[in-house]
Amino acid sequence: MPNTALTLTLEWFLNPDHLPFIAGIHTGAYLDAGLDINMVEPTEHYDGFAELEAGNIDLHVNEPIHLFEHYFEDLKALGCFFVTDGGVLIKQSSLDKLHQNQPIRITTPAANPITNKIGFEILSRYAKKNGFVLDAANVSFVETDFQHLENLQKGDEAGEFDGAWLCFYNFEGIEANHTGLDYTFIDQHLSPYPNFSALELMTTHSIWEEKSEALTQFVAVSTAMAQLCIDNPEQARTIYYAYTGETPSALMDDIINDTLKRLISPIKPDAQRWIALREMLATLDIANISDAHYAKLWQ
Repeated sequence: MPNTALTLTLEWFLNPDHLPFIAGIHTGAYLDAGLDINMVEPTEHYDGFAELEAGNIDLHVNEPIHLFEHYFEDLKALGCFFVTDGGVLIKQSSLDKLHQNQPIRITTPAANPITNKIGFEILSRYAKKNGFVLDAANVSFVETDFQHLENLQKGDEAGEFDGAWLCFYNFEGIEANHTGLDYTFIDQHLSPYPNFSALELMTTHSIWEEKSEALTQFVAVSTAMAQLCIDNPEQARTIYYAYTGETPSALMDDIINDTLKRLISPIKPDAQRWIALREMLATLDIANISDAHYAKLWQ
């Protein structure tokens, strides 16, 4: 009997967050389960939600915020497989400027009305918790790229950066530690907001009806591979380097080790996980889906 082919698209570039799928492909575990997985890494901005809705792909990985921002009625969540700490990394030398509501500049790979609003909300809630007020006009988000630490160190033609937004501790936090940067990482532990720095695996109800057996197998194998990586860090590092062809380094070793602590096993739909996030996005007028649509995501 031939294997069932499934196409999985990633949210952005391949990295250790995707180790459950990397391990499943590299070890042959998917093939042993009768699955032929085509994992697609986008080279530029990629709308996996539109591709899912059109039926051009079977599975997509993305952050939970986009379950709401790009919701369509056929969308189906299969479960969260990775959660990290995410937020705004502020240089310690700029923290007083923040607390004094002085103008600050934040580097980010994506400056747009939605990401800027969320970044400012994180800082504003941090300010309120610590007894001061921020003016939105004093916080500038400047679109650069994903090289947060490099941007923080060199600035741009307009001057220095005080912080970086869309940071994740298992990457930027670990890298900042390696570079010796003195910083404060304003994440959900310091600012009272629902953490959304995670990755959800999703499909559609239509694809599920057509390929439920294969998709169930995919989730089961991915769960097993997540657990394999969690339990065997050295093997996980070996798999990652072998699959990607990346030269091993102390920095990437530490990034992988930190990432492994954040993988989730088993992978399963959880309707309770993102309730607070849904409420925040509705409050900020970013996305507001009905109770019925929210419930359907997890059916």
